[in-house]
Amino acid sequence: MTDLTTLTLAEALDGMKQKQFSSLEITNAFIDAIDKANPHLNAYVVTTPELARDRAKASDARRAQGNAGPLEGAPLGIKDLFCTEGVRTTACSGVLGEFTPTYESTVSGNLFRDGALMLGKLNMDEFAMGSSNETSHFGPVVSPWRRGNDDAKLTPGGSSGGSASAVSADLCLGATATDTGGSIRQPAAFTGTVGMKPTYGRCSRWGIVAFASSLDQAGPIAKTVEDSAMLLQSMAGHDPKDSTSLTNALPDFRAATKRSIKGMRIGVPEEYRVDGMPAEIEALWQQGIEWVKAAGATIVPISLKHTKYALPAYYIVAPAEASSNLARYDGMRYGARVAGKDLNSTYENTRASGFGKEVQRRILIGTYVLSAGYYDAYYLRAQKVRQRIAQDFRDAFEKVDAILTPATPSAAFALGEKSGDPLAMYLNDIFTVTANLAGLPALALPAATDAQGLPLGLQVIGKALDEESVFAVSAELERAANFRAKAAKWWL
Repeated sequence: MTDLTTLTLAEALDGMKQKQFSSLEITNAFIDAIDKANPHLNAYVVTTPELARDRAKASDARRAQGNAGPLEGAPLGIKDLFCTEGVRTTACSGVLGEFTPTYESTVSGNLFRDGALMLGKLNMDEFAMGSSNETSHFGPVVSPWRRGNDDAKLTPGGSSGGSASAVSADLCLGATATDTGGSIRQPAAFTGTVGMKPTYGRCSRWGIVAFASSLDQAGPIAKTVEDSAMLLQSMAGHDPKDSTSLTNALPDFRAATKRSIKGMRIGVPEEYRVDGMPAEIEALWQQGIEWVKAAGATIVPISLKHTKYALPAYYIVAPAEASSNLARYDGMRYGARVAGKDLNSTYENTRASGFGKEVQRRILIGTYVLSAGYYDAYYLRAQKVRQRIAQDFRDAFEKVDAILTPATPSAAFALGEKSGDPLAMYLNDIFTVTANLAGLPALALPAATDAQGLPLGLQVIGKALDEESVFAVSAELERAANFRAKAAKWWL
């Protein structure tokens, strides 16, 4: 029998439907794979093998009774930002200690409602703050990929590095992730996986530990564009518990991946050509343009003239919202507590020991830009820039149906290479933050490897609520690229 862990989600569901194997069999295969790989990759911070087996048995029973859901029996990984009932959830921060929710996030609950099951909680940058998964309280995640013949440990990207590493290393069929400035798409591009950030509000934020509330959005990391569409179908939907949750009906995302793009207009923004961008990224972008042209689409040059202000605006808005959201972690109601001589010193001790350096940096930046005398100069101005960026996209989408750009300015880098330089780290988000600031759907997919054998990705951005066009263009690019590279499983 084929190694069950190498199957795509669609293949696995079809195999279970055809009774070629059971949910329990594929679940056991993933549990064995995790046992071998996780000591080397550190992708999972909590594993739940017995819970997974119990749910797999229940899933097999439902299928036998003819009650199979859309994701029946599919073993998934859940990012540690999603609250999971009865299973420790810490956002990979020391400040939450051994916090174990008594409730389920809406997104993970939707997946379980449709028959999926959880293999464990996936590692991430602390409170989703980072681009390399080096800020986790539980240590960095290691990418399953290697750079040529170099044994240097590479980043899987961040903040959803555990999700990307686990999917790429065949440690789950797919994974939940979140994207505040690129934290689904950048790790997907670094690991040869597919990462989809839907329109802001498509997926409920209820039960997801907050970073920046006006930017955070859940989405899947998967092996293929079709798999990501199937996962998003279950993850998305209106939730009355989230005031920002959209009430719009969900289209058939999977059907969109089969749709022709003939006659579509694809925008190419000049502003995404940045100084110092590797020639390989530029060449891949040009190749992507040729692929969509060959499929019958028309290329339209567009201008997104405020793009150059996106990173500065993002790194004002996001820390400002984070400083507000993280004020609740004080050691009083839940999580870790470090006692002091009085209430204030207990607050100080708890937050000083519980938050890592990057989280402390962003809290301080956010508190500064929101403080009296600086609010207008920084935060208010950043919000005005954000509106200009959103208007750029609205103007562009009057001329085009989707936009094609690179996903990242480089391939994956080694752990430690940029960790001492916050500005260099922040530049990893240069192609992704605009979609968050404008609330637009965007997908990263693998399309080539560089000279050292590392994955490189393309990004497709769509207009609000038009995930269908994003999936259609992405699926066409996927077929044209025919990306088949896999990370060598060097830990076996």
